[in-house]
Parts: sequence; C-alpha cells; structure tokens
Amino acid sequence: MLARLSIRDIVLIERLDIEFSRGLAVLTGETGAGKSILLDAFALALGGRGDAGLVRHGVEQGQVTAVFDLARGHPALVILRDNGFDDESGEMILRRVQLADGRTRAFINDQAISVQTMKAVGAALVEIHGQHDERALVDAATHRRLLDAFAGLEKDVTALEALWDARKTAYAALETHRANMERAARDADYLRHAADELKKLNPKEGEEAKLAERRTGMMQGEKIAADLREAQEAVSGHHSPISSLAAAVRRLERRAGSMPTLVEPAVKAIDTAINALEEADQHLTAALIAADFDPAELERIEERLFALRGAARKYSTPVDGLAALAAKYFADVATIDAGAGQLKGLESAASEADKKYSAAASKLSAARIKSAEKLNKAVIAELGPLKLERAKFITQVDSDAGTPGPHGIDRVEFWVQTNPGTRPGPMMKVASGGELSRFLLALKVVLSDKGSAPTLVFDEIDTGVGGAVADAIGARLARLAGKVQVMAVTHAPQVAARADQHLLISKDALDKGKRMATRVNTLAKDHRREEIARMLAGAEITAEARAAADRLLRSAV
Repeated sequence: MLARLSIRDIVLIERLDIEFSRGLAVLTGETGAGKSILLDAFALALGGRGDAGLVRHGVEQGQVTAVFDLARGHPALVILRDNGFDDESGEMILRRVQLADGRTRAFINDQAISVQTMKAVGAALVEIHGQHDERALVDAATHRRLLDAFAGLEKDVTALEALWDARKTAYAALETHRANMERAARDADYLRHAADELKKLNPKEGEEAKLAERRTGMMQGEKIAADLREAQEAVSGHHSPISSLAAAVRRLERRAGSMPTLVEPAVKAIDTAINALEEADQHLTAALIAADFDPAELERIEERLFALRGAARKYSTPVDGLAALAAKYFADVATIDAGAGQLKGLESAASEADKKYSAAASKLSAARIKSAEKLNKAVIAELGPLKLERAKFITQVDSDAGTPGPHGIDRVEFWVQTNPGTRPGPMMKVASGGELSRFLLALKVVLSDKGSAPTLVFDEIDTGVGGAVADAIGARLARLAGKVQVMAVTHAPQVAARADQHLLISKDALDKGKRMATRVNTLAKDHRREEIARMLAGAEITAEARAAADRLLRSAV
C-alpha cells in the first residue's frame, strides 16, 4: 500500500509530504486547487510520461517520491528481481526526477532504473481510474487475467503454459529435422561421394603436423648421417687408436710389478681414454640408428601429406578440419538414411503434445465462458445503484483454436451496452468518462482483491451524479477499501463522508499574491464537517448544511 507521497518543486508545489492511512482516503477541494497536479505528480512517480511543464518555475528540477509497504513476494518485487534487483524488503521507494529541460531520471530504492521498468513496477502497485485511464483496467490485455483471477483458473493457466512450451519444443524439433532432411536430400549424391572419399582417406586431427615433423626429421637425418659415419670410423674403425692403446696398457701392466708408482698413473689415464672412446662409439651408433630412415617410408609420408592437403583444398577447409567435416558428412548421410523413421517419431511426439495442449486449452476455454456469465451477473448487480440500471456488462470471450498461445485459445475483452437498443462494444470505446469510471468501480468491487494492485485511485468517479448515486459510489468505494487501499478525488459529499482519511487540497497566495501554492491538509473531525458542509452548500456554509453534513457522517459509520 502507498504509505507516503513527497513532492518537491512541481508546478504549484514547493514542498509537500502526505502520509496515507489504510482504507479509503478522499481528496476534496475547490476546482483549480491542484488535485490534477497531485495526480500528475503521482503518475510521474509510477513511470508516467515526463513533462518539463511539471517543474516549478524558477528551479532546475522537481521530484516526486512514493513509498510503498509491500508483503514479501509481491508482483512488484518479482518484477524488480527479474530485472536484476535482489530486494525483498517490505518498503519500496519510487523516486522520479523531472529536469527543466525535459529529461527525467528514475530510481527505485535509490538505485537508478529504466523508466520502462519503473512503469512496470508502478502498474503492479497502483491503478488510476478516471482522467488517467492509461493505468486503468481498460487495457484489454489485462481482461483475460482478471477473468482467470475471478474464476480461480490461475493454476490451470500455469499448467497450460507448460503444455504450450512442450508443444512448442516438439514442433521446433520436428521442423529442425525436416529442414535437415530437405537440405541433406538436395545434396545427397555429393554427400555420399564426399563421405565415401573422406572415409577412405580417414583423416585424423593433428595428423598433418606429426607427418610434417617426421618428414623434416628424416630429411635432416640424411644430411648428418655421413658425418656421423666418418666420426665413428675415426673412433672405432680400422684407424681407431683403441687397439694400439689396449696393447700398450697390457705391456705397461706387465711392468707394473717392478715399478708400480711409475707405471700405474699412466695405465689409469690410458684406461680412461679407451673408455671414453668406447662410450663415444656407442653414442655415434645410437645417432646413426636414429638418423637412419627408410626411403619408402619418406615416400609414403609425402604421399599422405599430398593427399591430405589436396582434400583440404578440394573441400575448402584446413587439414585439421577434415575429420570434423567427415563426421558432418557421415551424419548428413545418416540423416538421409534414417531420417524417415526419426521423422515419424517426431511427428508423433508433436501430434501428442498438440493433443494434450488442445484438450487443456478447450477445457480452459469452456471454464472461462462459464465463469464469464457469472462475472457478468455479478457486475450487472452492482450497476443499478450506480445509475446504470439499463446498462449491461458483457465479458466477450472469442475462442479460436487456429490461433493458440501460451494462455490458451481465447481473447477476452470487457464490453458494455450503455442503453437498450444500442450496439455493445469495448468498454473503453462505448462508455463515456463518467460511465466508464462507474463500470470500472463495479468491476473492481466484484473482483475485490483478485488481480488488483494494492492501491487504487479514482479520479472524480462521481462526476455528473449526486444524491443516491453518489452515496452508492461512496458505499462501494468503502467496501473496496476493506480489501485494498483506495484513494478518491471527489466533489461528492456522500463519498467524502465515508472516508477513513480526508485530505483537503487548497491553493494559497504567497508573497503578497505574487505566486500561488497548493497545500494538502489532513482534516480532523470538526474540519471534516465544515468541508462536507461546503461541498453541500457551496460558498456560504449554513446551519442546515452543517446539520446535513453531520447526518452524512453519522450514516457513513
């Protein structure tokens, strides 16, 4: 519910703070006192269209702040969460800044937000009926939801949405498969040839790099092998010093007994040299083995590289992409070969999903048509006291199985017939301003708190009526205020007398009459009687008017 409304530097308002109570709050005052300015400012805070003309003359900007107390899980909080705001607090603060150059800025709980999001949140918080019907229930897009709320069909609609998604998924899979089959069939001969050719080639990812590396190593090994053989010949060939060194060591070892200290160091050094030469021979042998290659293998590698690179050019893909391309062609051929069987399965699944959806949609449609009659009777029962006794309210349900959607096959719109013999039509087009407000009031009373915003605003709903009709309007506003918060701008004393909170809007002269300012005061009991007496009598308040005001206040209790 709306807890506070603060306005700064808007047209005739320099500073204004209003605390709202639960129940029915009425706003009264002389014509031109500023009631429309208040509603324009309120609409701005709810995401309404900005206007540089709203800014008070001589200042750079104005702003409006509306504070709401909300229960956890309220639709407005859900909208915020869906837009990336994680805020489950019980208080929501909407602030809109209007700059004198026409630009606006929007904030919710002091976080900058788009005007579109603020408008969506505002629509979930407040409905304004009357002169600001862009926020009222005249939008036909809301009528289906309201009928479902009246009939208690929300769970059925949620279940139907799940069936619609399943149907949509099944048909999407079917259409994708059909498209794949058609595409594959157009290129069937080419695909089979390409698949066979690539199957024979059997390319592997990374194969080109491995073959090229092996080929380079083999070609380099051929060049170094001659040098390796020459070095090995010097180390262990016919001219190798190993044999003569070994013979010299044996001779020295025979002499070692007579003069060991003289011979042993030399023997040891020659042994080390022989070991080093033998180790070098081993390394050279290993190197020659590694450098050795089969010319036939080199030829096979070069032929494989040629075949891979030729296929890559033919199919306009990198060599490493041939394996993936082959897999794709194999899959396309498999789709052609096995597509008929899969198609039947997908067609069967789509048909079954369609049957389930259609059955549920037809059942929901029948329930809506049945509930529409009940809604019509309930609303019509409220019209008589509102001086619309000759009017009819019609919940028009147009069903078309050929245009299904997530919410069913029905288009729901509220129609009215204002007088016998006239043609019924959409409520917004047929009803006049005053009639429309009363139709909406009757509808809201019937719907009570079903599908309603927590705060309802009625702008001069009693225009052009008085006496018993005005009293009937006041009674229904009071009934409605038992479920949701209701604010009403009114000129009818019968409506004002039923208020839980009475706000008087007035215009005062400031600076010796150089400028005017709008004021809002909450009236106590005695002041309420004076204001209602003024509304009854006009400029001169008489004792009879005060007595009549007392009677209205007593009868409203």
